[in-house]
Amino acid sequence: MRALHKENHLIERIGWLRAAVLGANDGLISTSSLIVGVAAATAASDEILVAGVAGLVAGAMSMAAGEYVSVSSQADTEQADMARERNELANQPEAELAELAAIYAQRGVSPDLAQQVAKQMMEKDALEAHARDELGLSSHVMAKPVQAAFTSAVTFSAGAALPLIVALLTPAGTAAWSVSIAGLIGLAALGAIGARAGGASIWKPTARVMFWGAVAMASTAGIGSLVGRGVGP
Repeated sequence: MRALHKENHLIERIGWLRAAVLGANDGLISTSSLIVGVAAATAASDEILVAGVAGLVAGAMSMAAGEYVSVSSQADTEQADMARERNELANQPEAELAELAAIYAQRGVSPDLAQQVAKQMMEKDALEAHARDELGLSSHVMAKPVQAAFTSAVTFSAGAALPLIVALLTPAGTAAWSVSIAGLIGLAALGAIGARAGGASIWKPTARVMFWGAVAMASTAGIGSLVGRGVGP
């Protein structure tokens, strides 16, 4: 008998991958844009670095808090649906059996076989069967607030570190261009890594993130330059 092979599906990464890609891209784009905007307004290296560090810390905390609140809301909804399903299984088991059988029949299983399958699935774990097949909930897609918050904060900080290091190592007069170029290179790398980790083609995601990163940095550079001229001596 041939041994069963183990399959590793990329969908299992979706929980942390989404938060990681979002955090790193946001950290790189927002911090690069902030530094470029400040550098366009002033040539003082101290002010540029202070702005960059403040952007990193504030952004990481904001990402963590935002992800935690958002994903917690999703988790609350999932738990409410699970509680409702648990109550229905306790009070209306026959109706729930018919509902599950109908789901399998709609997917192409013959009515008699769908009834048998539904019965066997509910005998094994009725709540799991309904969570998966009725609600579309399984372990790899259910909300994990702490994981999402931690991943977002760490990856935001990692993304923000690149433009901050470049600003630290380059003269203030060239910080805007240096950080812009480094930011676009970093975005290209992140786009390719995120696409590869998700099993997708690398070109479209890479071009997309570079385009919007360039728009963000050009916009803040323009605004910074205008503000710098307006408040300058």
